[in-house]
Amino acid sequence: MGDGGSVRDGGSVRHDGFIELDRVEKVFQVRKRTGFLRSERREVRAVDGLSFTVARGEMVGYIGPNGAGKSTTIKMLTGILTPSGGRLRVAGIDPARERLRLAQRIGVVFGQRTTLWWDLPLIDSYRLMHRMYRIPDGRYRERLDRLVELLELGSLLDVPVRQLSLGQRMRGDIAAALLHDPEVLYLDEPTIGLDVVSKAKVRAFLRELNAERGTTVLLTTHDLQDIEQLCSRVMVIDHGRLVYDGAPGALHEVGDSERTLVVDLERELPPIEAPPARVVRVEGPRQWLAFPASRSAAPLVARIAAEYPLVDLSVREPDIEEVIARMYAGRTSA
Repeated sequence: MGDGGSVRDGGSVRHDGFIELDRVEKVFQVRKRTGFLRSERREVRAVDGLSFTVARGEMVGYIGPNGAGKSTTIKMLTGILTPSGGRLRVAGIDPARERLRLAQRIGVVFGQRTTLWWDLPLIDSYRLMHRMYRIPDGRYRERLDRLVELLELGSLLDVPVRQLSLGQRMRGDIAAALLHDPEVLYLDEPTIGLDVVSKAKVRAFLRELNAERGTTVLLTTHDLQDIEQLCSRVMVIDHGRLVYDGAPGALHEVGDSERTLVVDLERELPPIEAPPARVVRVEGPRQWLAFPASRSAAPLVARIAAEYPLVDLSVREPDIEEVIARMYAGRTSA
């Protein structure tokens, strides 16, 4: 698939990773009603011969369309689900067999669900986790103070969780997942629904966490900017199979995906001419320009600002589904 990327539909892996999956499968038995008193059983293969390794300290994006198998993979990595086949290890531990032992070494954050106690002040959730994980008092205080500082939670500790904004609650959830200083952190849509400022805070913290603590991070998201700003490697899963493993920039090149620049001009004008961008839509003074996602938007923005009466503009990232669709189209036509 070009430099920096590869297609893997299974295959074996070397057993030298911190996270290891070797031909892992997960099959669900689903009953479907076929009549008033009749139903038939069918197999749903959520994960299909999945193999990859993640080294200690890596920060890896794990993406794909809805129903691709991402959440199923995370649940197997945490021990919530047991694989139907294959071999899976996290820090040398079989998650399904030793879930409690593994819990001391992993942290999990789900963007649309919270692990915090809804009606209690934020600090009370942390005190409960202090006891649950049996964190030594000195280590707990040191860790909590550092997390509160980095995630700017000082003014929120006495606020009931139900009164926190989504961005505040997300930062609170991340702190909760890291109180016991896990070696690996699974993040499922950690910036979903957040405003620009909150996203920037979460991303900055995760970069610092990875650099300072060497925490291994596996990140699932629908926001490609999360991947581009945080990860040096991205894996794409579709229909339970790994279809891409490489650099984020190369993913755009493989899929020939495009960003969209939305430009608001002072008045209605003919379509903007700024190759390699091309105008794909015009509505009065607003124009939409598509340009290669692998290219920086800065030169294009500077050129338009210098040559046209600009009022406002914004850059829209391609959807994960769009990137994957273009990637498949390229493979089919090759």
